Amino acid sequence: MSGGERKQAYFNKLNKLLTEYNKILIVGADNVGSAQMQKIRKSLRGKGTLLMGKNTMVRKAMRGLNDSQLAALLPAVRGNVGLLFCKEDLGGIKKIIHENKVPAPARVGSLAPIDVIVPAGPTGMEPTQTSFLQALNIPSKIVKGQVEISNDVKLLSVGQKVGSSEAALLQKLSIKPFQYGLIILTVYDEGAIYEPAVLDLTDDQILSKFHNGVRSLACVSLALRYPTIAAVPHIVSNGFKNVLAIGLTTNYSFERAEKFKQAALNKPAAVAAAPASGAPAKKEEPAKKKEEPKEEEDDDMGLGLFD
Repeated sequence: MSGGERKQAYFNKLNKLLTEYNKILIVGADNVGSAQMQKIRKSLRGKGTLLMGKNTMVRKAMRGLNDSQLAALLPAVRGNVGLLFCKEDLGGIKKIIHENKVPAPARVGSLAPIDVIVPAGPTGMEPTQTSFLQALNIPSKIVKGQVEISNDVKLLSVGQKVGSSEAALLQKLSIKPFQYGLIILTVYDEGAIYEPAVLDLTDDQILSKFHNGVRSLACVSLALRYPTIAAVPHIVSNGFKNVLAIGLTTNYSFERAEKFKQAALNKPAAVAAAPASGAPAKKEEPAKKKEEPKEEEDDDMGLGLFD
């Protein structure tokens, strides 16, 4: 197959995927080797299709579809990136990508993707190498014939370039601080474009954020006296309370107010009736009180008749 035929086949495949799938992940592929890429493709089999290629061809294919939603994705197609087409749950796809990351040593000149902490403890290094640690401002001591780091030390920060000394130290300590694999940069989900951090949200967190948003909207609407869908139930409820308060304190009445008036009038009776409802179960107590002072009844007979 000639070069032109390969390009046309790739272009046709890309057009088919862009038309068939409505969920696309833009993934960064820096520091990902061919063997690791094959492993990732195998893990995604049946769940998604990973397509790498020239960004110019990807942009050309997206523009050729005349889709305004896909056109909004064009700025994200830059650098060493690929397109991951999928139909299943994007959270599950992200989990597969994360599971296929591999540990890697710190290479000189690379940028640290995370903070690198050198833990305290024995290093296995000879005492003659304490000067090497001192040059990196790492406190150390000699314990049982080997160098031991006194405290945890932050060796690299996110975005810091790895120097030769840092790389050599991490190699001596057999520490592989970095993990390399595909990195989700942008999410395209049925026309919506958002950051990959959204995929980490649970259903409970989404509901909580939605409730907080509705609550905030209702508060603003009530403060401005401007009706909105979120504020209307509160406005109606507050209005009913005001009318009901007037009805309870005046002779004015209406159908809804009658129920509250009747409840207010019956409340004392209901409280008084509460012990009466339990009277049959307590009939024995009054009977006992009358039976106990038999002799006293004779002594008080005259006073009782006088009363």
